[in-house]
Amino acid sequence: MAEAADFPGLTPSLARRWFRRAGVLLTGAPLLAGLLQLPTGQPAYAAGSDPVVVSIDSLTPSAPTDGDTVTVSGTVTNKGKRAVTDAHVDLRVGQLLTTRSGIDDVAARTDYVSGADGTEVGGKYVEKFSKLTPGVAQPFTISVPVDKLDLGQDGVYELGVSLSGETSAAPYEQVLGIKRTFLPWQPEEADTRTRTTYLWPLISTVHMTAETGPGEQQTPVFLNDDLAAEISPGGRLEQMLSLGKELDVTWVIDPDLLASVDAMAGGYGIQGADGTGSTPGTGQAVAKQWLNQLQDAVEGKEVVALPFGDPDLASIAHNGKNVTGTLSHLKSATDVAVGTVETILHITPSTDFAWPVNGAVDPSIVKIATSTGADKVIARSDSLKETGDLPYTPSAARPIGGGTTAVVADTRLSAAFQGDMTSAGSATLAVQKFLATSLTTTLQTDKQRTIVVAPQRMPTASQAQTMEKAITALQDSNWSQPQELTATADTKPDPGATTKVPSVSSYPATLRKQQLPRSAFAQIATTQDKLDNFKIILTDETRVETPFGRAINREMATSWRGRSREADSFRRGVERHLDELTDQVRLIKKSETKLSGGSATIPVTVQNNLVQPVDNLVLRVTSTNPTRLKIGDDDYQEQDIAVSGGHSQSVKFTTSSNANGPITVIAQLYTKDGQKYGPAVAFDVRVTEFTAMAMLVIGGGFLLLVLAGLRMYTQRKRAAARRAQESGNGHGDESTDENAGADENHEDDESRPQGESDAAVGADAPEQPSDPTPNTAPESAGPSGTGERVDR
Repeated sequence: MAEAADFPGLTPSLARRWFRRAGVLLTGAPLLAGLLQLPTGQPAYAAGSDPVVVSIDSLTPSAPTDGDTVTVSGTVTNKGKRAVTDAHVDLRVGQLLTTRSGIDDVAARTDYVSGADGTEVGGKYVEKFSKLTPGVAQPFTISVPVDKLDLGQDGVYELGVSLSGETSAAPYEQVLGIKRTFLPWQPEEADTRTRTTYLWPLISTVHMTAETGPGEQQTPVFLNDDLAAEISPGGRLEQMLSLGKELDVTWVIDPDLLASVDAMAGGYGIQGADGTGSTPGTGQAVAKQWLNQLQDAVEGKEVVALPFGDPDLASIAHNGKNVTGTLSHLKSATDVAVGTVETILHITPSTDFAWPVNGAVDPSIVKIATSTGADKVIARSDSLKETGDLPYTPSAARPIGGGTTAVVADTRLSAAFQGDMTSAGSATLAVQKFLATSLTTTLQTDKQRTIVVAPQRMPTASQAQTMEKAITALQDSNWSQPQELTATADTKPDPGATTKVPSVSSYPATLRKQQLPRSAFAQIATTQDKLDNFKIILTDETRVETPFGRAINREMATSWRGRSREADSFRRGVERHLDELTDQVRLIKKSETKLSGGSATIPVTVQNNLVQPVDNLVLRVTSTNPTRLKIGDDDYQEQDIAVSGGHSQSVKFTTSSNANGPITVIAQLYTKDGQKYGPAVAFDVRVTEFTAMAMLVIGGGFLLLVLAGLRMYTQRKRAAARRAQESGNGHGDESTDENAGADENHEDDESRPQGESDAAVGADAPEQPSDPTPNTAPESAGPSGTGERVDR
């Protein structure tokens, strides 16, 4: 981003200031020459090795005006091995800083540089120490009227606090340590105030599981009791709330946080260390108090609601958008956001804004961010970088195509409080640098502009406290005024501001490494499929749809970045609990079933250990060998199933068998839409005896065989008798006998049972020992009479 500053004309005060600067340079040159001529045995401190550490723990007021007295407090600590004598702490007013990059350069310097760090204010505005013992911190406080600082034109001045003294190794006065900070100087109201929008995020990590306690009340179960600590007095979220309520900020809230605290207020449990069971939580009272205070804090303020769970838009865009169901989950997270906030806070939030992590955008992220209705994307200036020649920082809003507005937060101001703010020195420097950067931005041009500050999503308590000090000073300043985010987004954009969204390849590698992988979204899709299959059988879907639906939203949370192991554990926990619930409706395993007869009924039991009734189930029992065992009239039979909560139901299936021995039968539950539900149960059916009907059928078959045999026997006797008669009365030639024999054989063929063998009944068949003795005379071998008829 382009850096520039105003170049106003010289004023009398400025002229005096410049003469003073010249004097500093002239007096500094001999001092530098003298230092260069020090004896060889005297110490020369390398960069970063000042023996005395100076800490500026307080600077008030942060942005002084005419008539104020500036008070600087802190400590000096001798880190060397020798005592420092004749020491004194001085204030030094350095150069006027006209660019934001110049402020960064000064902040990066650590050691004293003669001439560059200004001259001492001197006089009575010092604090003296006769001796600084090594390792001992000594406090100091210096108060000086602002007019004694001889400040010139409006702007930011470097303000140094230095410690000068002597050591036994260097027995002459020298600067042994220095700390720099910044002094914003805008004594009168600026001609054009910058309109500053500060986002105040109320976001936390994932706390609620998909699990609920037994019974109708469904007591929610939390991963741990960390949220209770966050909202308790002194906790991170308690500080965000108590400090934010006094500020003119735009609240940015994750509805999941509200839902979690609201669930705590009604009573909750803490998951056991092994992921099973729960113990009562301890934060019910503080949850109620926190919610009540939040309702008062946001009344009349602008509130922006993120999608439920604060989904990671970049992860979805890069790894999840092509996985079935991911975009549906994002839409559901958006749909429940408004209702959650309205129900708990009794206000209607804006859902027009999407906030990718760190404001990093590319075309795919913008597309995902706006896919569920948001038409404004909170970006950041280190992502949507200025490529033009603007000599100033442009306003935040600018169109990026497709009816979408990018609201570009200022990177320097947004990242001002990301470091360790637990020490007073770090916090004070962060506040002064923030104010200095803001004032320098205002003085870049006379144009009215809007600036957005989007800090880290989850500031620590110390970071929140430091932010509050900076915002309070900024809102009391003469160069800035607060403005809501919606108004900033509607501001007319600077014509020269960049509107080009960076390519996908430009997405920061450090952020890409922290994204949820594609496998995470695939696991989410699997869980959703199981949930859909489970809901079909329930009479009250909301008992699982709400806890599991919101848990799936939480699985896509931005807060999982940098916590991949915890994210994976949470996803597995959600799926495991769903499997446990699904298994509460199941078939009872069966041992071998014995049937005493060819037909009987087989009982199959369905057990429902859920609280609520289940229906829309179909039980199918299938025979693996339908030729030996039929279920009903076919190889399988189905029956509709409905079981009350906490009960079991046995269902009987009719079978018929025509063989002894075991036959495997498979029982399987299905949902109404034909999806398998739960594992199948296989068992053997053993048939041990037949019924009277089966015996009758078998006996009838045997009787038919006997009758066929008798008929064969009778026919053979008749044939033998005829041949004997013909033999006694035989006449005619051989051809006649042959013809008669052929006729007789043909007639016998017509009278014997079909399929019977010719050899068994042939006239010339050799007599077998088992054949009955014929009751006629032996047949004659001679010819029979011509035209003889054979009676039959």
